[in-house]
Amino acid sequence: MGILLSVFLPLSLAFIMFSLGLGLTVADFARVVARPKAFFAGAVSQIVVLPVVAFLLLQLFRLPPELAVGVMILSFCPGGVTSNIITKLAGGAVALSVTLTGVVSLLSVVTVPLLVAWAANHFMGQAAPDIDVTALALAMFAITAVPVAIGVALRHFAEGLADRIEAAVSRIALVLFVVIVIGALAANWSLFITNLVLLGPLLVVLNIVLLLLGLGIAKAMGLDHADGVAIAIETGVQNSTLGITVGSLIVEAATGLPPFSLPSGVYGITMYFVALPFIYLMRRRRG
Repeated sequence: MGILLSVFLPLSLAFIMFSLGLGLTVADFARVVARPKAFFAGAVSQIVVLPVVAFLLLQLFRLPPELAVGVMILSFCPGGVTSNIITKLAGGAVALSVTLTGVVSLLSVVTVPLLVAWAANHFMGQAAPDIDVTALALAMFAITAVPVAIGVALRHFAEGLADRIEAAVSRIALVLFVVIVIGALAANWSLFITNLVLLGPLLVVLNIVLLLLGLGIAKAMGLDHADGVAIAIETGVQNSTLGITVGSLIVEAATGLPPFSLPSGVYGITMYFVALPFIYLMRRRRG
């Protein structure tokens, strides 16, 4: 398990982020300026609404402090490749989804370390681990921002090559995501079962509330259905691989998955129980 957390997990996340960057173009980032209302709605939903909702739910679902911090870590994470795929399946605006994932992922290099340090101090007090915000930010930069930038650069300067490898890279990234979640839970199965009753209801409710809020915010801002679906999914489907990685970066577990990573690991499974019905409903509504 130590090799999984210290080597395989960061490298896999870096590859997943590279696959995200490979699907981005400079025009995607320009879309922030071209369609500011849709991007603003999605960014605020992800960066502000999501953590606030998670924090409020934690006042209702009493969790042990370390698991509460883990839930907040998950809420600080942006969407990922999975959210882009789910948006496509649900008939949402894929370009908006990819742009939000890319931009917010880059911003998370700054926001996540600061917010994680705050969450640990808030929920754990003096028992909180010492979090080196600078070291965490540098680690996140190396395994998220740099691979995304490499992917974007490859798409920009070698578009033909990017087109040829994109499908294969995306499939590998999806497999790595599944392996990480299943591997992390398999190695901590007893811990997963013990905490499922605590974490499962909260994570499912968080998922449902955020998807509905995302749709509501988009409707209130006068955006169309496709944009609303993209914003809802970007708000409600987080990058659980990043959450697992961040949890493992801030504290070294002697064996198994750190408690800070456990909510993200459980979420990697439970989110599909919410996302799949949502896809079905959105496709019916579109039809």
